[in-house]
Amino acid sequence: MKVVYEDNHIIIVSKRSGEIVQGDKTGDKTLADEVKAYIKEKYAKPGNVFLGITHRLDRPVWGLVVFARTSKALARLNDMFREGNVNKTYWAICQNAPEVPEATLTHWLTRNERQNKSYAYDKEVPGAKKAVLHYRTIGKSERYTLIEVKLMTGRHHQIRCQLAKIGCPIKGDLKYGARRNNPDGSISLLARKIEFAHPVSKEHICVESEVPDDKLWHEISGI
Repeated sequence: MKVVYEDNHIIIVSKRSGEIVQGDKTGDKTLADEVKAYIKEKYAKPGNVFLGITHRLDRPVWGLVVFARTSKALARLNDMFREGNVNKTYWAICQNAPEVPEATLTHWLTRNERQNKSYAYDKEVPGAKKAVLHYRTIGKSERYTLIEVKLMTGRHHQIRCQLAKIGCPIKGDLKYGARRNNPDGSISLLARKIEFAHPVSKEHICVESEVPDDKLWHEISGI
């Protein structure tokens, strides 16, 4: 975990692949637990530390996660995420280049709880939710393509599912059609940037995550 921004009301950290934001059936230690421990030690907080979870990242994904340090910030951030007032930008390393370098994708997604997987359809089907994202190609290596994604909706596995639907599965994402896994169990998807008005001060907040410390990430992003 790396802290990239903090004040009295919010804290933004860069998550490593493999960490879970919130507890699940594995019982593994969570990113929220790690952040609470950090706050407790840094500020010598007695008793329990308040920390509100405003959104999540899939376990194998890297990048930025925003937590609330006060109930006021949590309530306002929840409203902002729900109303689409938080701008999130992702980078994905994909097996194939999309046919069109830049486009907006609209699909209808259904979720299979048992498989923990979403399915994309070109037209509305029963039980489906509309999913919209905008992508553009921003880098290439000999075998892979770097795609920047901006989300207009927040659906289960949305980026992974929609990119796979257009023939561009994310590197390492076996669930959505990648040829092979990444050795560390990650998928090559990074929550790269997050931008919003501070829930209390209204200050403009814009932070970026570093790219994973990996040869391909550095090569394809030029960072």
